[in-house]
Amino acid sequence: MFSPWYAAARRRSVADADPRRHVAINVALYGPGLHRWTMTERGADRLQRDARTLCIGPSTLAWHDGRLQVELDEWAVPWPARVRGRLLLEPLSSTGADFPLDAAGRHRWTPLAPSARIEVELDRPGWRWRGQAYLDGNHGARPLEQDFVRWDWSRAALPGGATGVHYDVQRRDGSTLGLALHIANDGAIGSVEAPPPHALPASRWRMPGMVRADAGHRPALQRRLEDGPFYARSLVETRWRGEPVTAVHESLSLDRFAARWVQALLPFRMPRRG
Repeated sequence: MFSPWYAAARRRSVADADPRRHVAINVALYGPGLHRWTMTERGADRLQRDARTLCIGPSTLAWHDGRLQVELDEWAVPWPARVRGRLLLEPLSSTGADFPLDAAGRHRWTPLAPSARIEVELDRPGWRWRGQAYLDGNHGARPLEQDFVRWDWSRAALPGGATGVHYDVQRRDGSTLGLALHIANDGAIGSVEAPPPHALPASRWRMPGMVRADAGHRPALQRRLEDGPFYARSLVETRWRGEPVTAVHESLSLDRFAARWVQALLPFRMPRRG
């Protein structure tokens, strides 16, 4: 959905812009002294899929026995480096929920497995670990920039295996959406009162951000993971419903994304083959 090549195809002819011609696997790795980013776009001839399997180029995602198995073979940009290995994600809970993000229901968000375990074995760059995981999905029938101005999203693991999610959306028609969810370890979803918003420090690209935190608590930016002209991803130390948490936070500006100067920069982060 953030492909500059797909955006260019839509500008030429929305009717002829086939999303199957603009597919990619995005991998982002963060560690001591190492940052890897892969997002190579490929054409429809490199796409294969059925009800349980998705293959894009040399990488594959497939469900087997209730677990998601991922085989990666990608190249990082802008400095070429191989990212190759395996991921195995085992959901501990599932929700079956599907939330509309716009009034017409053209865009939807699904917390597929708010609590999960993951095993990672990467031959390149040689990393292995096990830990907690989270799996969700977004899907829509129109380009995001047509219906949204921006959004802030954050997720944190809570005591007892629960998950907290805040989703604050500013729509193009001037309305807003605010989701504040407590997802229990059995997948049961409950709406909770959203804590007050707090501004985050602007990124190097002057991207503003907002995160939720209990009244009287000042959240702290722990680490900036991604810092781009229209998107920022961070780790934030905050407090939700009396619990100290480390939240994964993202800010997305669709006005920035649609700007031609941003579109001109994106191929450096998302090259195309085929």
